[in-house]
Amino acid sequence: MTSVILNGAAQELPVGATVADAVRAAGAPEDGRGVAVALGGEVVPRAHWTRELADGEQVEVLHAVQGG
Repeated sequence: MTSVILNGAAQELPVGATVADAVRAAGAPEDGRGVAVALGGEVVPRAHWTRELADGEQVEVLHAVQGG
């Protein structure tokens, strides 16, 4: 297992988990629309969501929602 901090909480992901896997684990839409990801405070472009996560990385997943 790979241990990361996902949106401020410890999360176990399978070995080889990618940024896209963390997005899914955070409950964000599969298509990534309206989603932003940061690793260690640096924004990760969607083209790099295939990047494998390392133990201890801090992942923030933000999802824009409509509402009023």
